[in-house]
Amino acid sequence: MRLVIALISVVTLAGCDIGKITVNTTSKVLLRGQPSMQMESDYELARQAIPGGLKTVENFWIVDPSNERLVKILTEGYCQYGTAFVEDDWEAAKFRKDLEAIDYHNTRSTHIFTRCLNYALRTLGPRWQKELFGETDQVTKLIAETGHGKRFPLLFAGMALGSLINHNLTRVEMMAYLSTVEAILNRVVELDTKHGAPANKSHAALPYIALGMLHSARAKSMGGDAEKAKSMFEMALKITDNKMLLARTLMAYRIGLQTNDRKFFHDQLKIVLETAPSVWPEQRLANEVAHRKARRYLSKEKDIFQ
Repeated sequence: MRLVIALISVVTLAGCDIGKITVNTTSKVLLRGQPSMQMESDYELARQAIPGGLKTVENFWIVDPSNERLVKILTEGYCQYGTAFVEDDWEAAKFRKDLEAIDYHNTRSTHIFTRCLNYALRTLGPRWQKELFGETDQVTKLIAETGHGKRFPLLFAGMALGSLINHNLTRVEMMAYLSTVEAILNRVVELDTKHGAPANKSHAALPYIALGMLHSARAKSMGGDAEKAKSMFEMALKITDNKMLLARTLMAYRIGLQTNDRKFFHDQLKIVLETAPSVWPEQRLANEVAHRKARRYLSKEKDIFQ
């Protein structure tokens, strides 16, 4: 009997893809362990570790492209890596007025956010992959018909597309997709209002930060809206009990610049630096990024408000 059972087991395993079985188990562990990087306090350690981590996850994904857990990790991972590190290098280069570095990091940002967008579209499905860049009525219908079950990829698709526009401002055709980004983010907010925001407060706050960035990207004469942008950033702070320091840092810089309000700029950044990054242990890395940006902005205050 034991011999028969053993033979059946061998035959069964022979018909299975051991690699996919291993990946399925590993993906569960990777998803559960994902918060460890978000809790990291060492910015440089995270900067060096994340790319290798993402490529390792991609290796698993190549073995099993249907594994939704891996796609979820890669979607969020590439968007957050782009925002926290690649864009940070780009921004630092802009303040240094290093044209070669600006161009290099701008190109890298485009590549990284394209990966984030592609993974998000993979989860959203073939219709999104086909219709996202179609006619306005078609895109509007597509967004409106996307339900709460697709909230996660919808959010990151909007964030990735917005970032791609920001890094390709010289391409006139890209500007046409600003309304698409706004519609996507508004749909996420609508879904949260109707079905309840996710328990993860960081994810709940992200659409408001993205909308704040969107409305503060342009002067009033070009369609920008400082009051609306400020209200979006403040909503993100409210959701996170004032613990998401990145929301305040971006609000200080973007609204201060948009309205030429140096006092608001200085006072808000001062609040950020007076708040320990450890105020939100689960989002320690994001708060470290906020401190890094706040110090940079304050060091350039005189240049910004000449």
